[in-house]
Amino acid sequence: MMILKEGYHSMNCNYPVFLASEIDSVPLEKAAFAILPVPYEKTVSYDGGTANGPAAILEASSQLETWDGKSNPSALGIHTCEPIDCSQNAELVLENISKSVRNIIEAGTIPVILGGEHTVTSGIIKGLLSAGVKDIGVVQIDAHADLREAYEGDTLSHASVMKRVIDLGVPVYQLGVRALCEEELETRAKFDIPFIDGEELVMQNIQSIKLPEDFPKNVFFTLDIDGMDPSVFPSTGTPVPGGLSWYQTLNIFESVAEQRNIIGFDVVEFSPIQNFHAYDFSAALLTYKLMGIVSRNS
Repeated sequence: MMILKEGYHSMNCNYPVFLASEIDSVPLEKAAFAILPVPYEKTVSYDGGTANGPAAILEASSQLETWDGKSNPSALGIHTCEPIDCSQNAELVLENISKSVRNIIEAGTIPVILGGEHTVTSGIIKGLLSAGVKDIGVVQIDAHADLREAYEGDTLSHASVMKRVIDLGVPVYQLGVRALCEEELETRAKFDIPFIDGEELVMQNIQSIKLPEDFPKNVFFTLDIDGMDPSVFPSTGTPVPGGLSWYQTLNIFESVAEQRNIIGFDVVEFSPIQNFHAYDFSAALLTYKLMGIVSRNS
């Protein structure tokens, strides 16, 4: 008989459950939020480690308080899904992400995806669309535009993920970008992509944004850890100075939640640094605080 470690997923005893020290993982259909770990890493172009991000965040979540400072989102129910098998090719991994997200949406639950490299977001959007969600837009916090048609010959690259989202017919609003190429500038112009780049956002200390009036009512929020400043999160494979602060990130997210219906979000490109648990904890707390903001504005 298999002996399961307390606080670990029943289908994968090596994978932690979110907030396992404080709550039980409720059935998907009864949960307000479903945590989907996606430890995918195939196209990182600088430093690696994002495949270890989801487990590190889940492990650190056991150190969280259930009171997030303003509310207790865990009281609404959190389900931790079995992690996506990321040993297969990119197309199959993205398809499996899509199926899992569709399953979460059809259960009436909000998906919270933990990456993994940013490539996973295109699979998430496919899942939302296949579940019949209409009028979707993506708000992106990121150091990079990720609008290349391909990077190093790969169209399913973390550097191309927002172009894949655009190709699905889903509009994007970009925040905090401070590293992009001429091709991406052209793509922004061609598709009329709204943005507030890092220099303006940070130098002007912008704490809230106003989405365009015609931006979709349903928003998926993708948060690349490198969108935040390396002084907050050096734990990413592609750090760029000049990023968002902790409270600025939370405030901007809340400003979006006040204007639109956030149907899900991801936290991607987190790469744990061995023996620096503060960053693991911060990523877990960030995830939980975003859940709190969504629950208070729904």
